[in-house]
This record gives sequence, structure tokens and C-alpha cells, in this order.
Amino acid sequence: MTTAADTAGAELVEATLAADGRRTRDALLDHLWRHGWRGELYELVADYPTRPGKGLRPALCLATCRAYGGRDEDALPAAVAIELLHNAFLVHDDICDDARVRRGGEALHVRHGIPQALSAGDALAWAALGPLLEHAGGLRPRLAFDLLAEFDHLTRRTIEGHAAELSLRERGPIGLDFDDYLRLVLGKTCWYSAIHPCRVGALLGSGGQADLDPIARFGFFVGAVLQIHNDIGNLADRSDSDGENYGSDIIEGKLTLMLIHLLRTGSRVDREETLRLVGPAGDRSGVSAGERIDRVIGLMEECGSIEHASAFADGLAGGALAEFADATAGLPESRDKAFLRSLVLHLRDP
Repeated sequence: MTTAADTAGAELVEATLAADGRRTRDALLDHLWRHGWRGELYELVADYPTRPGKGLRPALCLATCRAYGGRDEDALPAAVAIELLHNAFLVHDDICDDARVRRGGEALHVRHGIPQALSAGDALAWAALGPLLEHAGGLRPRLAFDLLAEFDHLTRRTIEGHAAELSLRERGPIGLDFDDYLRLVLGKTCWYSAIHPCRVGALLGSGGQADLDPIARFGFFVGAVLQIHNDIGNLADRSDSDGENYGSDIIEGKLTLMLIHLLRTGSRVDREETLRLVGPAGDRSGVSAGERIDRVIGLMEECGSIEHASAFADGLAGGALAEFADATAGLPESRDKAFLRSLVLHLRDP
């Protein structure tokens, strides 16, 4: 049963995501234009940032900054840098996965070719350095160093996480357990999607005084919940998702919690069929992509894999709320503190 508090929390989350996303996007496009990105390259670089998106990462950074006593301008350059890196990762991930669609339109490499998309991804990643250097120049030396160190760690861990995912895909999912999945998600998603946005926001909002470890633990749980629900959403009914990315994780062979659960709990026959249908090797099965998706999802439903993943995410959301209470115990109640708390519930039940 949905309560009035639930409705108010959902409205706060949607309003904050929209406002902070718009604020960050405007600053991002202004930064690109002011720093000489012109013509076709500007259009390529600005393509993904101007498409509809959740705006989760900049909202986490800005809201955490405000919750710790800062202002928007204290963290906006960092939010812009995070969003530029996010879009660079998306461009390169789409090429690696041969994803055909991104945010309601053709993926950049589909529309413009791989060489142009690679160039745009490189430009997005390099452009992230600009707002950081501009902002760091006005900070105390120690705070500036800490800010740049956060982004160094964010970038390295995310690249390592993506490389680890590609290696695991080549090796195959046999023998993996739920802890392996969480380690994978920590690397490829949590660092840049939640942990560092929250850490950077707290760092800048507190002027370097905040204990960043508790807010980092909160960010880990938030990032994991986000990834699991994204994975579940990829298996959503075609009519609900407009078929945009329906079942693409199965075709690409991505390691999801549902796939690991199916291979750990299904019968030998089910496991063998799953391994035959999942991933690029499934192209040799003689079964169409749509039939492969429907069959694997059917096996997941029979084994309770999707239900298990949803319950697993609920447990992680509980962990996020506990860590949030610890991380923010000394902070006064505020709209932004309420947003961060409500966001956990919003991700758990989008």
C-alpha cells in the first residue's frame, strides 16, 4: 500500500533528479562550448549528454554537497566532470557491447560509425578534466588535491571494473557466486555511479571535514541496487520497455544476478540450455535472438531467479538505509537529506 509519505518521497526524488540534471546539463554544454568544441565534434560530444537520462550521478553529488552544508556552486564543476566521464563510458561501452540503442535513439557508433564514436568518447573523457582544474584552482591546496585524487580513483577503478567484466564474459559464468557479482558491480558501476559522486559531494560540501568512509558504504549499496534493477529492467516485458533494450544482456552474455542464480539453482538440462543460448556463442544455436531471450527469461522465471534478484536488491536497500543513517547522523534534517534517503526506496521500487 502506497502511503502519502511514499508519494511525497517519490515526488521529491523526481523533482531533485530533474532540477539537478538540468542544472548540470546546462553547465556541461556551456563548458564544452566555452572551451572551443565546435562543429561536428561538438555535435558528437554533446549528443549523449542532451538525450533524456535519469541524472542520478550529478544529483547524488550536488545533493550530498548541500546536505553537508555546501552550495550548488561548490560541487557543480565536479558534477559536470562526473557526467562527462559517464557519457564517455557509455559511448565506449556501447561499442564494446555493440549496443544498437541508447536513451531512445541510435547508439553513437551506429549513427556515425565506430571511428567517430571513439573520437567522441575520447573527447568526453578528456573534457572532464577542464571543470576539475578550473575548480581546483580556487580551492585550498589540500582540498584541491583530495578532489583530483577522487577522480583519479574513480576513473581507474571504473576502467579496471569494465576490463574485469569483459574478462569474465570471455571466461563464462560457470562457478560464479553472488559475491563475485557484487565484486563485479563494485568495479564497473558503484565507484562512478554512486560512491564517488557521494564522496565528492561530501568532501566539497564539508570543506574537506567529512568522514567519507560511511558515505562511501552508502554509495556502494546504492550503486548495487541501481545495477540490479537495471538488469531486471532489461528483462522487462517488451511492451513495457518499448523493446528498446529488451533482453540485450542475454544476447551480449552480461553477468547478471539472475543468470548466476539460474546457473546455480537450475537443473543440469536447464543449465546446459542456458549456456547454449546466452552470449555471442548463442548465435550458433540455430535459434533466433528473440527466441533465445524469451527462453532464457522463461527459465529464470521457472527457477525464481528474477524474484531472487529483486529480494536481493531489497536487502541491499536496507543496508543502504542503515549506512545512510550512520553517515548523516550529525547532519541536520534537510530537503537534500530527505532526497538521499528517499532515493534508496525509489531505486528499490522504481
